[in-house]
Amino acid sequence: MNTTGHDIENLRLIARVLTLHYEDGLLQSQIATDLGLSTAKVNRLIKQGRESGMVKISIETPFQRQFDLERQLKHRWNLKNCLVVPTVSGNEDATLNQVGRGAAQLLVEAVRDGDTIGVSAGKTMKAVSENIVVDRHFDVDVVPMAGGVQGRHYTDVNHIATELADKLGGRATLIHAPLHVDTTEERDLLMSVRSVRGVLDLARKAAASIVGIGSVIGPKATYYEAHPVSQADKEKLLESGVRGELLGRLINGDGSSSAIEFNAHLVALTPEDAGRIPVRIGAASGPEKVGAIAAVLNGGHINMLVVDELTAAAVLEDEVDGA
Repeated sequence: MNTTGHDIENLRLIARVLTLHYEDGLLQSQIATDLGLSTAKVNRLIKQGRESGMVKISIETPFQRQFDLERQLKHRWNLKNCLVVPTVSGNEDATLNQVGRGAAQLLVEAVRDGDTIGVSAGKTMKAVSENIVVDRHFDVDVVPMAGGVQGRHYTDVNHIATELADKLGGRATLIHAPLHVDTTEERDLLMSVRSVRGVLDLARKAAASIVGIGSVIGPKATYYEAHPVSQADKEKLLESGVRGELLGRLINGDGSSSAIEFNAHLVALTPEDAGRIPVRIGAASGPEKVGAIAAVLNGGHINMLVVDELTAAAVLEDEVDGA
């Protein structure tokens, strides 16, 4: 193919325009003035350069690894949204605060006036409520999705609901029932009480939910803080395939509910009811949460995830049933 002198000069002009625009950062109007061209022609030359493959854009950012992990998590579990925040090396509390801040941001972006928001309890949820920042009041109702745990005021679901509602400018509805009871008869009796039933009915109609994800494996497993069990029972549930906890419910690696008896003693929404909520945000951090996060994702219990970078990478590498 023959190239005329005109073609070469045109290519040279395109290259000059591209260099001035992308490397020197000049505006198209500035390039037009410097080269004695019209702004429209500068625009056409830039377009020709891009279409011919002369422009290759490479973005160098310290956040690129987090963006890559977000894309992988969204693709693998078909999430509506995912936010991966930095892991603060050697500081679990600071990392948890980062996750709480990210989840708070995601929640504020998702809610609308008139919404009901369902919430769970726990340290992660405390970090979420502490990091809520809004520039206006939201006309929302915040409601527990499960009963409370005595003796853990600042991470209790009623405290979380109240603080979230205060920060958002909305209203909180409280539940006066424990999460764990001793028998199915006690559970049925409590869930038939009008005030308890009314709270859970409100939660079923929520437009959005935000929940922590509990761990069952490792010395820092959070499930046993709310529901102490014997070493024999702990070994039994781990041998059965349990990998995590959500709203007090023990979850198998494939995301299904465990058949273990503890799950029949919960005052809480069922996974089916919780799964009908349109926006379902889950948040967690730390190595002990890896299997739990994967299990919850496998079950489709959440459709948005906030997690720190190291935990996100480990979740993608985790091999669990149903992944």
